[in-house]
Amino acid sequence: MSEGATNEYWRWPESTWTNPDIDWKKGTLITAGVDVGSVSSQGVVVVDGELYSFGNTRTGYDSPDSARKSLTMALGKTDLTLDRIDYCIGTGYGRVNVPMAQRTITEIACHARGANFMYGPEVRTVMDMGGQDCKAINCDEKGKVLNFMMNDKCAAGTGRGMEVFADLIEVPVWEIGPRSFQIEKEPPMISSTCVVFAKSEVVGLLEEGVPENDIIAAYCAAMAHRIMELLNRLGVHEKFVITGGIAKNEGVVKRLEKELRIKTAETVWYRPEYKAYPFDTQIAGALGAALFAEAMVRKGKAQSVRKA
Repeated sequence: MSEGATNEYWRWPESTWTNPDIDWKKGTLITAGVDVGSVSSQGVVVVDGELYSFGNTRTGYDSPDSARKSLTMALGKTDLTLDRIDYCIGTGYGRVNVPMAQRTITEIACHARGANFMYGPEVRTVMDMGGQDCKAINCDEKGKVLNFMMNDKCAAGTGRGMEVFADLIEVPVWEIGPRSFQIEKEPPMISSTCVVFAKSEVVGLLEEGVPENDIIAAYCAAMAHRIMELLNRLGVHEKFVITGGIAKNEGVVKRLEKELRIKTAETVWYRPEYKAYPFDTQIAGALGAALFAEAMVRKGKAQSVRKA
């Protein structure tokens, strides 16, 4: 980083991927999903029901621009162009501002469907740890939502809360998980579930000289406990999986597993045929949207808009 630049401790690195085993030109149906969330945006392209590519970027001030950027990233390493896509569905908080989408579907339905693809039909509970809220979802073997609960009244237990914390202690967000285990013993968790009060508590601990890693562990434990309360209200059914950005934070995930006394899916594609795919919990919503688009066109519920 250049001298004088501002460190962005809160920002996860952007990512893209293209499946080297798929030739889109041989595909009969190409669909896309775009998830414009409060913190990040993802674009996913599916060819004949298989993951072809994705782009994962930060959501900016302009939702349509964030949607365009995420899908442009997904297409960036290919010669596939937007006009060759049969159908696109938008999801996430900014779903009504996805200019290339033909329709929208809620992120709750899309995360359940995406998790079903990623981890297999055994999935029964999905925890979407998003930027501004958390959603606990129960679903069936086809990824259809049966019930859900969400926490959207406070940033505690969300990606935004973790970003505020990362900036406060000046530790990159991707280092927080590993560092939370570099401690002599597990400290008491941060007492407050409110981000504003938790921030004040963290500042106080720093001023007292409490080791940084202990504070990190205490915050991760508090976040895990907050999420556990939501899951307990809904009811957790195995197989349990986590989607969203916080799912990348092992400090929260492993503590959540300990509180629930249940293991989440491994951080690899669960289904053996998908082992070659990269694992990115943040693309679940956009992937689900692309799969919904594929199913709708196949079943005649939507018509292709692809240009010849």
